[in-house]
Formats: sequence, structure tokens, C-alpha cells
Amino acid sequence: MVRKNISKKNKLKGKSTFAGSILNIFINNPFRAYNYKQISHLLGITDMASKDLIITILKELSENKKINEIKPGKYKLNSALIKNFMGKKSYITGIVDMKQTGKAYVISEKGGEDIYISANNTYRSLNGDKVKVFLFPKRKGRKTEGQIIEIISRDKKQHVGIVEITKNFAFLIPDSKSLPVDIFIPKSAIKKAKNGQKVIVRITEWPKHSKNPFGEVTKILGYPGDNNVEMQSILAEYDFPLSFPANTEKEAENIIAEITNSEIKTRRDYRRVFTITIDPRDAKDFDDALSLKKLNNGNWKVGIHIADVSHYVKPGTILNKEAYKRGTSVYLVDRVIPMLPEKLSNFVCSLRPNEEKLCFSVVFEMDKNAKVVNSWFGKTIINSNRRLNYGEAQKIIETKKGDCAEEICVLNDLATKLRIERFKNGAINFQTQEVKFNLDKNGKPIGIYIKEQKEANKLIEEFMLLANNHVAEFIGKRKGKQKPKTFIYRIHDKPNSEKLNTFVLFLEKLGYNLNISTQKNISKSLNNLFKEISGKAEENMIETIAIRTMSKAEYSTHNIGHYGLAFPYYSHFTSPIRRYPDLVTHRLLNWYLHNEPSVNQKEYEEICEHSSEMERKAVGAERDSIKYKQAEFLLDKVGKEFYGLISGVSKWGLYVEIEENKCEGMIHLKDMKDDFYYLDEDNYRIIGQSFGNTYKLGDKVKIKVKDVDLSRKQIDFLLVD
Repeated sequence: MVRKNISKKNKLKGKSTFAGSILNIFINNPFRAYNYKQISHLLGITDMASKDLIITILKELSENKKINEIKPGKYKLNSALIKNFMGKKSYITGIVDMKQTGKAYVISEKGGEDIYISANNTYRSLNGDKVKVFLFPKRKGRKTEGQIIEIISRDKKQHVGIVEITKNFAFLIPDSKSLPVDIFIPKSAIKKAKNGQKVIVRITEWPKHSKNPFGEVTKILGYPGDNNVEMQSILAEYDFPLSFPANTEKEAENIIAEITNSEIKTRRDYRRVFTITIDPRDAKDFDDALSLKKLNNGNWKVGIHIADVSHYVKPGTILNKEAYKRGTSVYLVDRVIPMLPEKLSNFVCSLRPNEEKLCFSVVFEMDKNAKVVNSWFGKTIINSNRRLNYGEAQKIIETKKGDCAEEICVLNDLATKLRIERFKNGAINFQTQEVKFNLDKNGKPIGIYIKEQKEANKLIEEFMLLANNHVAEFIGKRKGKQKPKTFIYRIHDKPNSEKLNTFVLFLEKLGYNLNISTQKNISKSLNNLFKEISGKAEENMIETIAIRTMSKAEYSTHNIGHYGLAFPYYSHFTSPIRRYPDLVTHRLLNWYLHNEPSVNQKEYEEICEHSSEMERKAVGAERDSIKYKQAEFLLDKVGKEFYGLISGVSKWGLYVEIEENKCEGMIHLKDMKDDFYYLDEDNYRIIGQSFGNTYKLGDKVKIKVKDVDLSRKQIDFLLVD
């Protein structure tokens, strides 16, 4: 009799535990519905007796109001319990970072830890979407997990890939690694696309019970491998339009380029002052010019003249709407996708030589030590005497001979003194390399080189920095008790303290020190470090980690200064032909110069957020075009050996950048047969478990090109012993 009671008690206890496990599934997935088969699968149950018990427990939980039977045999957590969880604020909003496997992380808008989302809890979200996440109860020693419950806004409107057509339907095989599903295309939505072509597809719907979203072909790009098709694919992948709408082009064509006398009378006349432009050899949109005049007191009057795009592109126009939408010009390897139609960007607004042009200018009176004595902001008219490219200007600086040599050398001397002072004040001297390609007539890369930043480049850069700094300071600096007016700043936050401390500890292991006691000491110490490591084997590694330690610059109406440049006030004023925030900065500066009241901050913060996002997309598109051309360059070099530097380490393998052509690929750990290697993340290296061989960031290695996947822009290397 006693045995029977014990057996009955254990059975009840077992059933209670079982019921708790089932209820936990609903609690951890409060917005999903399950039947007994799905619960059985999640619990790993296969025998019929246990499945019958699950059916019984589901009915009991339903009777106890813990779960609701939404349709016969299908249950969901009681909405009252969901509201209870929500009442405890166990949810966040953020941006989806989707992985190829289908799992995701959500980056919270308020910062903090990223939220892990399993593949079955992503709620049909896609990479970049803004979503609402329900947070699961925190488990000790585990990363924070959650479930996406609402898609607030979709990031992408279109997707690019190769169409695979069967008899009755098709699928888009996406180019993007962050789209983990193919897009189903009904026969009626294939249009005239042919099997194997690259197309753009718009998602039309995602049925509730479908694994794949449904879409329709909106544009046929052509066959993979064609240069124009591939570049257009990259642009479309980042949602940049491939052409201007007809109404935008029409509005641009109707703009009158002729400058009236009445307009000239409202401006300062610089047409008889020496003025030049210095730009890349292949540039067509000249949006900045420099003028120079010696004053009777021995000082110099330097004018920084910027194309007055705001005179032609007015708020509320079709042109303005399109410029805002694009946010920036996009610079791919073989082409520029301008923010404004060609008539404006290359002709009406471009400061071409020997043509009268309208400008918005910052004019400085500077002494011989490049100290600013006076400044003036306002509308001007100029007539550029000469258009120089950087190579021509550099030759004049080096030889001190040639057309306008005296003026160029004066400007270079002033710029050099400005740069020295800037570094003395705490600016960080990052040396970045820009990869350029020699292309044949079909766009195929036949050579790769590094664009060197010489004195001519730095001359222009220094005066642009000066103008941007003074414009921001003029508006942003508090005048007595008066609150600064709303403005668009280019801000750069100080490094994350945790990342900085990790970097310091890493440097100490290599025998280097970094003083991080104050902001000024960090920058001074970094600049000294860069000098110390110059030419050494670890130079590339340390500079790479230093850049990764830094925050990203962005636009904001909330000024926190620019850490990297050591400017308490900084804006973007100097490139309105190719950057929308600069165009808006012109409008605001002109508005405030006429003593108008402060504009609505919320409205302009939205402009900042959108512009920052479009800038990130433009950078992504540019990088993808470089990766594609690098892969294309190595396509006929499979089997060849090169020396390279380890540029990154991960749990998958080593990233290596070839020294002579800067092409980057990966050595997969699975291809390193001499040992089992594991990642030492803190020290940016991998270590062989049996023999202790180590490979770290910055090491020089010899590699062989194993494989090139052009469609994925992916290069695989093998390590050569």
C-alpha cells in the first residue's frame, strides 16, 4: 500500500515537472503558437505515451488559463501573462544584425548588450530592420536572449541576386550574406527575366505560414560578371537608385545658370582676387576653391569658397527631396553616383576655371604664423584663375616653380603651420591608405596602387578643416547667457573606455605604453606611438587595432565635439555638391546670419540620423566595389604565391592582406592541417593546441591563392609553410 502511494506521488511530481517544462516553452516564446507535435519535437520526445501526456497537460494548462487554445489543438501563452511581462518593461527596440545561419542579434537603440535571437524567433525580420524585442528571463552565465515580436520598419525595399527559374515559379538567390532565405517569385512576377540573370526584387508579402517571402522582379540588370551589372548590383543592394527620376532631371534642366546683376550686388565680389581649385585628376565636381591676397599690414587674406548649392536647390523642391533621399554621392571603383543631377554637380555649381560662380565663403585674415586674426562668413561671387590637380600642385610645392608657384607655396606654408598647431592641440594623426585600381576599357582591373596623401592633399584638407571648425564655432559657441541655436555638427565621441583599456593592456605586452589619463594625453601618446612603430613589423597591426578602438563619426544636432580632430566645434560645410548635411549647414548659416530664430531641433536631428545612415551605406557600397575588384584582380592568379600581413583574426580563420596589391582574403582554420588552432581573442591571435605555433595580427606570412568566388566577393588563401 505504501509503495503504491510513493509511486503515485513520484508520478504526480514527474507530471508537474513536465508541465513546467512545457509552460516554459510558451513563456520563452510568448508570441508563438504550438501544437503537441511541435512541443514533443522541442522536448525531444518520440514515444506515444509521453505525447499523450503532453496532450493532457496542454488541455489542463488551457483550463487553468495559463495558455489559450487559439484553434483546435493549437495553443499560445495567455495574453494576460504577456501583458504582465510587458508591464515589467522586459522589451527593447533595436536594429537587426542578421547572420547567414538565420540567427540574429538585435543592437539596442539605448546601447548595452546585444540581444541574441534564435532562428525560430526572428518573426520574419530581415537585416537592418527596426524591431521590438521581448526579452527572456536572464539565465546565469548565458547571453541575453529574446524574441522579435514586431517589425517597426523595414530597412530594405529591394534585394539583389540571381534568379533561378523553374517551370511554374522562380527563386531569387540573394547576393547578400545577411539574407538567410531565398525569395519566392510567382510565375506572373518573373517579368522577362531569364534564368541565371541578376535582377532586383521587391518583397510583396510574407505569408504567415511560409518559410520564404514572396517578391516580384522590378529590374533586370543582366548576367553576372559584367562590370556594369556588378556595380549596379552593389548600388541596388544598398538601396541607392540607379538613375534620377525624370521629374528630378527636368527640374535640374530648368535651372537658369546665368547670374543676374541684382544677385551679384547682394554678394562680396572676389572675381579679381587670385583663386584656384585643387582636386583629383579625374574630378568633375569642384565644390571648393581657395583665394589668396596679401594685405598692407603683412597678413594674408585666405578665402575658402564653397559652391553655393543652396542658391539653386531650395527646400520643398523635387531636387531637394531627391538629394535628401540619397544623402550623399557614392564613390565606387569605376564611377561616381552623384547626389545631384549632372547639370548641377558638374556644371552649374561646379567651380570650373574662368567661369563666374556663386559661392558661400569663409574668409580669414591670418598672420604669418597662420593664426586667425579675423573671420567673415557670407555669400560671394568668384572666378577661378586656375584648376590644378593634386599632382600638378605637388610638383609646384616640391620645385617651387610653375604657374602661381608663389601663391601655392604661401598657402602650403600656412596649411603646414595649421596642421602642426592642430596636432599640438590633441588631434590624432591617423594614416589611412586608399586603394585605387587601374582599369581597362571594360572595367577589368589590370593593376592596384595606393593613393598617397602628399602635401597638396593636406593643403586642401587643412583649410577645409579650418572652415568647418570656424563655421561650427560661430553658431555653436555660447554667447553670454544666450543658448546656442540648432545646428548640424559632425561629432566624434571619445573611445569606449573598455576598448581603450584592452588596447592599453595589449600594447604593454608588446612593450609599448599609452597614457590615457586625459583626452590630450591619449592623442599625444597615440601620435608618439605611431612615430615609434613606423616601419616596424607590428605597425600595421597596432594602427588597425587603434582605429577599431575609436568611435565612428556621425551627424547630430547635439554637439559633443570631434575627438579625433580635437575640435570642440566641428561641422561639414565644405562639400554641398556631394553631401546633404553640408547643403543644410549652408541654409542654417545663412538663416542665422540674418538674425533669424533657432530652427526646430527634432526636425534637424531626423536629417542628421538619415544622413548618417546614408553615409554608412555609401561607405559599405564603396567597400563592396573594392572587394569585388580585388577578387576580380586575383581571379586569374589562383595557385600563385604572395607575401601578406595578417589583418584580422576570427574563430573561422586568419584574414590576410597581400602586401603588393592590398587584396584581402581568408586562410580558413580547417585548411591549417598541421595542428588544431584556437582563438585567443584578447591578444588577436590563434594558437596551435599541440605544438603552440601562434599567428597574430600584423604577422607577415606567405600565402597561396586557393580560390576566388567572384559572386560573393570572397578570396580564400592557403598558408605556405
